[in-house]
Amino acid sequence: MIEKIQVADNVALAVDAAPASGAPVLVLSSSIGADMHMWDEVIPLLSSRFRIVRYDTRGHGSSDAGSGPLTIENLGSDVVAILDHLGISRTFLCGLSLGGLTAQWLALHHPDRFAGVILANTAPNFPPASMWHDRAKTVREQGMQPLVAATLDRWLTKSFRDSHPDRVAEVSRMIAGTSAEGYALCCEVLAQTDMSDKLGAVRIPVRVICGDHDPSTTPLRGKELVDRIALADMITIPAAHISAIEAPEQFANGVLEFVSRHASERQS
Repeated sequence: MIEKIQVADNVALAVDAAPASGAPVLVLSSSIGADMHMWDEVIPLLSSRFRIVRYDTRGHGSSDAGSGPLTIENLGSDVVAILDHLGISRTFLCGLSLGGLTAQWLALHHPDRFAGVILANTAPNFPPASMWHDRAKTVREQGMQPLVAATLDRWLTKSFRDSHPDRVAEVSRMIAGTSAEGYALCCEVLAQTDMSDKLGAVRIPVRVICGDHDPSTTPLRGKELVDRIALADMITIPAAHISAIEAPEQFANGVLEFVSRHASERQS
């Protein structure tokens, strides 16, 4: 059941939290331009093993954008506020793209809240900043529609797009339906955030998941994370940028194998 959870003044986020159980908790944090339904393919594969909590990032889906400017600290603090509201003391966290950047910040600043973190299709920074400022300007002036086709090209391989037209149509509507201001504010977070010099201080287990056809955050970018984080490992799966949609079985297996090694240390 989706509820709106207040995370800051005038900001409530849409959260879909499974009922409390004895299972490990897994929080899912989404890409820029996506709502919580980007996880629809992996939910059936993971829900028997986890209590899953997924949410819409500020300015995405049914969540409020708030008033700018927005920082990675805001996005990370939103997750902590959701956990506090739900009474969850410790969890696993999986973030993809922007969600992966948020997860990096949380692993550094709130390690006590996370038994392990999965960083999917992400990187410690997303240069050049000018690209994100240009995208923010475009959507503020023209809305989201001009970005849809190029975003689909990055997110999903041509073979997937050709063979899954109904899902691609859903994803297209998800991108187009994103708040232009919410998207622009998150573009500015990606323009200004660089975790590169900070990741050496992360001391919790991390799994990096890369798509071998991802043009945005290539496996080489994933290796940057592994090289900087002491307890990190990496797997590569056959997908482009939104690998949770394109290769859900491999994605879910990567999550399950990681958590099975570290679940004994969690407490939720």
